[in-house]
Amino acid sequence: MPKDPLEPRRCAILLSALAAPERLKIVRFLAEGSHNVTEIAEMLNTPPVNVSHHLNVLRVSGLIRGTKKGRFVWYTLKPGVLEEAVEAGIPKDSLNLGCCKLELPMSPGAKC
Repeated sequence: MPKDPLEPRRCAILLSALAAPERLKIVRFLAEGSHNVTEIAEMLNTPPVNVSHHLNVLRVSGLIRGTKKGRFVWYTLKPGVLEEAVEAGIPKDSLNLGCCKLELPMSPGAKC
């Protein structure tokens, strides 16, 4: 049986990781640059423990990574999540998951 180019299992994992409104907001926030849990919690107006849970789901799915610097872990989108989309001619405010493309409208207050 030939390999399915859609990669349904991987696609389902990625879409499941993005299925919470808070996670979509986090991804959009990280598209603007790296942030730590405190900054993300302030942006979401949510306790840091809830943010940590959402970040773990995004990390396990392979969408983000964390780098410890001093007392904080700085989270960023994994390399290629936006770059592959831009190289494919998709606007920078889109995520190319391979199985589908998600357009991320600019967050309120973001610079044009």
